[in-house]
Amino acid sequence: MKILEYTGLDIGKHKAQYQKILDALARDDFRQAEVKKLANIAHGKFYRAKLDAANRLLFSLVRHEGTVYALMLEVIENHAYDKSRFLRGAEVDEDKLPAVDSRDAVQDADPVRYIHPDRREIHLLDKVISFDDAQEAVYRLPPPLIVVGSAGSGKTALTLEKLKHTEGEVLYVTHSAYLAQSARDLYYGHGFDKEGQDTTFFSYREFLESLQVPEGREAGWRDFAAWFGRMRQQFKGIEAHQAFEEIRGVIAADAGGVLARETYRDLGVRQSIFPQEQRDPLYDLFEKYRAWLAEAKLYDLNLVAHEWTPAAAPRYDFVVVDEVQDLTTAQLALILKTLKKPGHFLLCGDSNQIVHPNFFSWSKVKSLFWRDPELAARQELRVLRANFRNSHEATRVANTLLKIKHRRFGSIDRESNFLVDAVAGETGAVTVLNDKDAVKKELNQKTKSSTQFAVLVMRDEDKAEARRFFQTPLIFSIHEAKGLEYENIILYRFVSDHRAEFSDIAEGVTPEDLKSDDLEYRRAKDKADKSLEIYKFYINALYVALTRAIQNVYLIESDSRHPLLGLLDTRAGSDKVEVAAKNSTLDDWQREARKLELQGKQEQADAIRANILKQTPVPWPVFDEARLRDTLVKVFREQVPGSKLKQQLYEYATCYDETVLAVLLGQEAGYEAARNFHKQRATLGYKYLMPYYGKVSKEVLQQCERHGIDHRTAMNLTPLMAASVAGNVALVEALLERGANPELTDHLGRNALHWAMVEAFREPKFAKGPFAAIYERIAPTSIDLRVGGRLVRIDRHLTEYFLFQTLWAQFRSRFLKHEWGDFPSFDTGTILETWQHLPKHVLKPERNKRQHLSNVLSRNEMDRDYAYNRRLFKRMRQGWYLFNPELSIRRKTAEGETWVPVYEALNLKLVKEFAQPPLWAYIDNLLNSAGIEPPEGVPVACERRERRLQHDREAEAAARARMQADAERKQREREEEARRMLEAYQRQKPAGKGKKK
Repeated sequence: MKILEYTGLDIGKHKAQYQKILDALARDDFRQAEVKKLANIAHGKFYRAKLDAANRLLFSLVRHEGTVYALMLEVIENHAYDKSRFLRGAEVDEDKLPAVDSRDAVQDADPVRYIHPDRREIHLLDKVISFDDAQEAVYRLPPPLIVVGSAGSGKTALTLEKLKHTEGEVLYVTHSAYLAQSARDLYYGHGFDKEGQDTTFFSYREFLESLQVPEGREAGWRDFAAWFGRMRQQFKGIEAHQAFEEIRGVIAADAGGVLARETYRDLGVRQSIFPQEQRDPLYDLFEKYRAWLAEAKLYDLNLVAHEWTPAAAPRYDFVVVDEVQDLTTAQLALILKTLKKPGHFLLCGDSNQIVHPNFFSWSKVKSLFWRDPELAARQELRVLRANFRNSHEATRVANTLLKIKHRRFGSIDRESNFLVDAVAGETGAVTVLNDKDAVKKELNQKTKSSTQFAVLVMRDEDKAEARRFFQTPLIFSIHEAKGLEYENIILYRFVSDHRAEFSDIAEGVTPEDLKSDDLEYRRAKDKADKSLEIYKFYINALYVALTRAIQNVYLIESDSRHPLLGLLDTRAGSDKVEVAAKNSTLDDWQREARKLELQGKQEQADAIRANILKQTPVPWPVFDEARLRDTLVKVFREQVPGSKLKQQLYEYATCYDETVLAVLLGQEAGYEAARNFHKQRATLGYKYLMPYYGKVSKEVLQQCERHGIDHRTAMNLTPLMAASVAGNVALVEALLERGANPELTDHLGRNALHWAMVEAFREPKFAKGPFAAIYERIAPTSIDLRVGGRLVRIDRHLTEYFLFQTLWAQFRSRFLKHEWGDFPSFDTGTILETWQHLPKHVLKPERNKRQHLSNVLSRNEMDRDYAYNRRLFKRMRQGWYLFNPELSIRRKTAEGETWVPVYEALNLKLVKEFAQPPLWAYIDNLLNSAGIEPPEGVPVACERRERRLQHDREAEAAARARMQADAERKQREREEEARRMLEAYQRQKPAGKGKKK
């Protein structure tokens, strides 16, 4: 086998032993290298070779076009597998590792799409990446840099690898929230961390929020279309999509600000879709649009960009903008304004993929920074032509479409004047099927149960017609398709429903014109010709649709002899459906639903759950907040007879470690079993977790199929929460693989990570055992907070992240104990005691120290003046902290996203129900400081106790009043007696003797 090396491999002092291992592996001699397989370890197939008595070499095997390669990954010194970047905290017992034969290992090698024939350097993100010559050249170029590449050209992977070599504060920003999140996960995959670098991954909207969170919700195409429908009569002759593009891409898109009416009216013929006589009505529409946004509490990203410009101060040392074609120059200018030094940027994109209306051109982009002659002289623009995603036939047809576009309209710009080379080995096919009911019925039957087939339509309004014939939930408009990829794509009436537009696009183009594979740069002769701007959407939509397919494309067209289809040289219209589709499992559909949910495709995700998974509600009652409060009322206020409800509350108390509730059950409800709470906490508290201790519980997975992967247990935990508390790594992986959502919370705001943390803080064996592997898998990648009106993102690699999650997990416990003078808050001693058993893979030793922790707490105090203060904590007294009450946390719901005040997210009102009575007033003050109305009255479980105490207080007050009255009466009696005695004395006193005469 051949040898490959990960670019981050450091062999240090082991060069001689390392070379011996390489020589043995090259001979397929696993015995001499003492190779053993790390079975069932993390995600991936890993092997270790023996360097010497104490040190090991970690590697994996990959295959490309019949050749097997051994990929050297990491030197593991002193058997410290727990420190491995690639094993993700997994426990490894050297004595139990099985030896492996090279022949068996070769058969198990993972296939990869491309390996450079000469270079053996490998990059790793979610998969093995070997750069071709063009990518390698870009990889080694300094900024500033523009990378132009088609779909599947590896732009994002190349960008992320370049990003790893930057220093300081770094920003990655792109239009899509899903792409930003995916890029972040790829970047930090395999434990990558670079000292001296702090990288933030934002969607463009999140970038705006980091300057200041706009009020309301972003206005999208659907909002505009619904509003424009009501305005249509006033603006006859104006088409909605073109109006939307003109407003977004011209009037509001200029880097210098919103165009004045006069400026807009005088634009050149190539700077606007509309002729001059229509520009005044269009500007009238724009002014009404702005008024409607304010009225509807919506915002436009361009308009916000102009408003937020004064807030954009230089902050970042390096900026990457991915899929730059999805942004306007106004948006891009705002991003570049946050650079500390001009030119420290990398832009990448492809103007052939524009489906968002923004009137993009590379010339406009370059004008932002080429005003500086020195910067212009250093400017590099590189083109990536290799396509690593699509089949040869899909690529050929996409290239032919670009040739038609070029022949018909001339070059868009010099940067987009190229075709694509298919590198993937698959041939694939692009087939036209006749638009007949029998054909569609057969195609539907073969594809409706497969996650490998998706149906694309041109517009959102076309989806309803497609659903008449196709039962798959995977039906997308082209605006939704950006970022998707499927093995097979069905294009439904793309050409037939827009016959005239595509006829105009194909007009005058002959097959002879398309023979050359070179696109000579030339601009359209007629500057007044608006054809490209008018037809750009249709061409780009078809191009994007074609490039969503990894293997095959099926076009369903009633006009199978349309000139465009003839020019594309697709397989002629047929009634024969030659489709081999394999039905996907319910697990496959679970995964697909979760993936689409993360991409913001909620409509399709909901359709999968309703129509494919057909999930039913759980048959058992769930102890959520509503049922908890109802049971409290019945047990403590209404005193419903019997022990059933008391037992249920007691089981809840043991599960949630509610010590105060257990005491109240014994004292106030007379439930004697509750007096053994501390003994039964370790047994009864785990009653509802028993099914989750099995390696991969069939019972649990069957319940997930019936009720959904995120259904609730009787104690209101998701299966992922329960498996995490049980320390069941295999089940956690199985649930995540099926699409479990790690960010869902219980009624106290705690997610799966918080449940696992509570267990790790309480049980040293759990902390030292499965916790590291579970943490690696379920910890959300970041926390989004709104602080002082702007977004603050705390990424998982920061100390602040683990500290914040610790305080969140332990927050409720602060209110379960009370000693005189205590505040329910945290100090460094409390936190370090909580962290004492945590593994190094989770918490680096240098972070688990008092001085470092004190510094992190103090530099994030809400009132401290510090440049990078995230204002997370409020100092309650010297050295003691709680969350800043002005914080809000981002929560995702089925309806969208919302900001929830931190003490509402932690459900402090419910915490008060089981808090120590001396802390009730403290809780009310916290709620008031967060702008939340405190609950009226006392907690339900304490009502009778409070009435007794009140009765006792009143009786004591009455007794004191009686004693006071008695004392006052006796005092009056004494005073009266004294007065009488004085009067008697005065009466009995003899008359005085008279004076002498």
